[in-house]
Amino acid sequence: MAERRQRTDSGQALAAGSFYGAIQGKRELCGAIFTDLSHRSPRKLPAHSHELPFFGLVMAGQYGERYGRQQTFFSPFTIMFRPAGVPHQDEIGPSGVKFFEIEVRPNWRKKLEDCSGTLNHAYEDRAGGRVLWLGMKLYRELHSGAADEMATESLLSELLACVGCIRERSQGKDRRPSWLGRVVDKINADYSDRLTLDQLSAEAGVHPVHLSRVFRRWNGQGFGEYVHRLRIRAACEQMLQDEMPMAEIAVAAGFADQSHFTRSFRRVTGMSPARFRSMVA
Repeated sequence: MAERRQRTDSGQALAAGSFYGAIQGKRELCGAIFTDLSHRSPRKLPAHSHELPFFGLVMAGQYGERYGRQQTFFSPFTIMFRPAGVPHQDEIGPSGVKFFEIEVRPNWRKKLEDCSGTLNHAYEDRAGGRVLWLGMKLYRELHSGAADEMATESLLSELLACVGCIRERSQGKDRRPSWLGRVVDKINADYSDRLTLDQLSAEAGVHPVHLSRVFRRWNGQGFGEYVHRLRIRAACEQMLQDEMPMAEIAVAAGFADQSHFTRSFRRVTGMSPARFRSMVA
């Protein structure tokens, strides 16, 4: 598919709906362009920017990105948001990569500005948080065969509110305590183990009640929900391996059994693990 591009000092500026790679499908609805995109082999892409702000949801494979001074790597079922016009350079992993891209038209920027939000700041969700699962729900809606406009618009609104308000929340008068980073690192490393609030408060050196209150304020969810989302994201990645039985996936991710896993999975994603697996296979 031909791509309309415009040269800038920082490389290519990709027009709305245009991406490097093979476009497998594209649809515009509710002021957004939804694109299924794939790269089948490893390569380093030219430096480029995008005309529209966009979300990139990694469905399979690995992907690296140099954005500003940061080099970040993304695995399956992670998502990033990038503002319009900011140069970056991508590198496709050894097995290629599949994306679900969501570009948003200027009318959404205006809606956010009307409620003091902004789409000027990058954001990443590599821990199975709310932004990832809103992106996955949009993927399900757009691939259901008959996407509902009201449901699509509602999900888009929630998704953009998450990235549009994060900066405002993080710039409040309170400073993020240094111990919170240690707690998050421990959860990210040991989420499949049996973590307790007492263990985490010992790691932080603060009272468990204080830890719970501060964790929710800065992460937008309690630590139990945070752990469950990490486990479910890990399970989703395992589901890309066709041979692994669902019961084994559940236990490996840290759930007590398959029924516990299924209940948690439905609560976070809005679908059963079997439905999810058939969707991403």
